[in-house]
Amino acid sequence: MQPVAFIPSPSQGVWHLGFVPIRAYALMIIIGIVVAVWLGERRWAAKGGTPGVIIDIAVWAVPFGLVGGRLYHVITDYQRYFGAGRDPVDALKIWEGGLGIWGAVLLGGVGALIGCRRRGISVAALGDAVAPGIALAQGIGRWGNYWNQELYGRPLDAFWGLEIDQAHRPRLEDGTPDPQFADIATYHPTFLYESLWCIGVAILVIWADRRWKLTHGRAFALYIAGYTAGRFWIELLRIDDAHQILGMRLNAWTSLIVFIGAVGYIYWARTKTGPESVGTPPPAEPGGDPVPQEAGEESAPTAEAEPATEAPEKDPEAAAEEPGDKGSTGDESQGEKPAEAEKPEAEKSAEAENPAEAEKPEASETSGDEKSGDESAEPEEKPEPKDEADQDQEPATDPEADADPATGDNDTGGDTGSDTGSDSDTGGAAEADKGEPVKDRK
Repeated sequence: MQPVAFIPSPSQGVWHLGFVPIRAYALMIIIGIVVAVWLGERRWAAKGGTPGVIIDIAVWAVPFGLVGGRLYHVITDYQRYFGAGRDPVDALKIWEGGLGIWGAVLLGGVGALIGCRRRGISVAALGDAVAPGIALAQGIGRWGNYWNQELYGRPLDAFWGLEIDQAHRPRLEDGTPDPQFADIATYHPTFLYESLWCIGVAILVIWADRRWKLTHGRAFALYIAGYTAGRFWIELLRIDDAHQILGMRLNAWTSLIVFIGAVGYIYWARTKTGPESVGTPPPAEPGGDPVPQEAGEESAPTAEAEPATEAPEKDPEAAAEEPGDKGSTGDESQGEKPAEAEKPEAEKSAEAENPAEAEKPEASETSGDEKSGDESAEPEEKPEPKDEADQDQEPATDPEADADPATGDNDTGGDTGSDTGSDSDTGGAAEADKGEPVKDRK
């Protein structure tokens, strides 16, 4: 029985490049691994991980996964390799097909765990990143079963039925063709079902991850749950030899149990939102290096201290024009008071209001004895005239006034300047008219 339309099987699955055999089954696995690593790298970088980590982890995970997949197949189908008329060496011929996905994921996860421990990253975060890629790798790898004409399903009379050659049809335990399928040429292409299903699972995981930000292994668990749901019903279509438990194939039971575990993990981890270690080095803080940091700490106070050191400095020319700058007593000139820092601005404002007084420094020199340190702090208040006894004593404390031969009797000048501000201006103008030498206050 053969339908009019069907999917033809390849005539061969091995090509020879010289003495090197190129097997389609191995080629499909290699392409799947490359795609998984490529997509995993992109998703890992999107998580903020360091580029190249997936390739480093794959060095551990891929060999472990291949060994695990082969071990699972040999253990669950041991009758093919051990017993009367069987050659145990055939168990090593991985190129002839036979990789159990359950063993590949389990032992491949052990290799990934070793690689993650060496890199100091979270294995759950890594699983979330590579989950869609693994699904795509399975979808591509299933085409190896097509080239080997294996793992097909029950007979199918439809246009998408897969043609199987006589040499690859079901056989009995003694190796003879099974008469039940001897005349049936087309079967369910279970490899194609599983390939399309895996591609759909990959798309589902990518969409769900973008929609709900699946972290802490939930994206990987969604991949496991999605794959096992499809594998369960696909397994029920297959007719190749398998162990039966309670009337159901072993892989069907495995799919059911793993599906329940994956769904349970998604529910258990639904509230996990903490940070995950993706192996990204922390950004270098300013001054992270001990030497630059110490230099920065020393320079910062210096930059702040510069205005404080420059603030008390005064322009000598401006200081010469300030009335009463040096007319104060020695005690007042020696003490540092915060009010003195405001003195230049206050006196400049006073000079701007009375330009006539600002042009007569000799008058301010005679009247400078009247101004005390308190006046410099409060320039708006007019000082009260001092009594004659205090005025007679103050010039004696000023060494510059005693040593000035041009002003004559400083007591008289002090008395004259202490009467009124107008008398001081008149006296200064008179002295300038007489041609008497004026003291250079600079």
